[in-house]
Amino acid sequence: MQPPPPRQNQFHYSATNNSAPSLPINRQSSPLPPNEGSKTPPGTRTSSVANLSINGDQLLDHSHLKPGAKASLLSYAQTINMYRENAKKTNSPDIQCDFAIFMVEAAKPIQDDDETRWEYLAEAEKLLKQLAARGHAESQYYLGNLFASGLLSKKGKNEFDKAFPLFVQATKHHHADAAYRAAKCYEDGLGCRRDYSKAVQFYKKAATLNHPGSMYRLGVADVNGELGISKNPRDGVKWLKRSAEAATSEYPHAIHELALLHERGIPNVVFVDLPYAVSLYVQAAELGYAPSAFRLGECYEYGKLECNPDPAMSIHFYTIAAQQGHREACFALTAWYLVGSPQVLPQSDEDAYLWARRAAEKELPKAEYAVGYFTEVGIGIAKNPAEAMEWYKKAAEHGDKRAIQRLQGKHVETKSKKKNGSQDDCNIM
Repeated sequence: MQPPPPRQNQFHYSATNNSAPSLPINRQSSPLPPNEGSKTPPGTRTSSVANLSINGDQLLDHSHLKPGAKASLLSYAQTINMYRENAKKTNSPDIQCDFAIFMVEAAKPIQDDDETRWEYLAEAEKLLKQLAARGHAESQYYLGNLFASGLLSKKGKNEFDKAFPLFVQATKHHHADAAYRAAKCYEDGLGCRRDYSKAVQFYKKAATLNHPGSMYRLGVADVNGELGISKNPRDGVKWLKRSAEAATSEYPHAIHELALLHERGIPNVVFVDLPYAVSLYVQAAELGYAPSAFRLGECYEYGKLECNPDPAMSIHFYTIAAQQGHREACFALTAWYLVGSPQVLPQSDEDAYLWARRAAEKELPKAEYAVGYFTEVGIGIAKNPAEAMEWYKKAAEHGDKRAIQRLQGKHVETKSKKKNGSQDDCNIM
């Protein structure tokens, strides 16, 4: 089985800190998860089509569509031009902003025509600047994201000095995501001087707008005593609970943090409740949060947190995490494929190698060593001693002791793997 590619985020820029992981940018101003979009907004007319009775044959009958021999679809350039003309005719800033975003998305995949790509981006930038000057919050926020991502720089430079004031402007119009980004800028000194008090101010502004990422950051800050805030676990847990209630696939972190707290407990604040911790990990994993899915994979593999060992569940959750690019989860699947599991997972050296390679490419030292060993011995791939030594060197550079011993010519003891055994049956893991 070829490991599936990891999901791609819209923009990427570094705005990390030790306690709050770098989060992908979410253009939507509302923190509601995608499936909430199915709710009918107030004042929206429900289509009467839902009340019509139509059978399957009618739905599949396209005989009435007769485009003619000379009919053809519009070219991509014609589609863009039509969209442009329609956007110009309207005075709606929302429609014009959507057109600018469409232009950015059209430019992204262009690889072999730099002129067209930069024409699209320049047009989008110009339109967004005009809308931002008119006080359109979504345009201010999206333009800020473009500058922060480096997409508007021919050198790919992150232009936080241009992004930061746009986030602040959009915050004045009660844009939750913009307030969160402004807070991150103040916290990390991106486009402005580092100022924890200002960061807290903007995090609280976003939190009042129900932004789960901001509530999570405030919660972690209270629990650990960060951002110049006095340590206050009780208030921190309150923020985390509020964030968990508003959690989305973009911001599931508070659910995971609460699970961790219920694993170890906080005296007089959070009691230890392992089954509840597991249920929280499941909630976060269902939102696609890799660390939670990996933790569940461990629990069901080794019987942790009062979970009964269950190979199928372990593999299921490891796979969720691995599909998000979690390197430890990728390597855990390597171990499962090496030994297999009756009626759950067939043993496969080839798949074991592929998952180890995925983890090794993310610079996991033990995975780099394993790929070296697989390549040297010929497990899941043809023997190649020269390539194996290159992997051993990488693993050694990252501190793997077995790789260091192997490069020194010392014998590294390994156990032979047993089919359908446990992961511990193979010492190369």
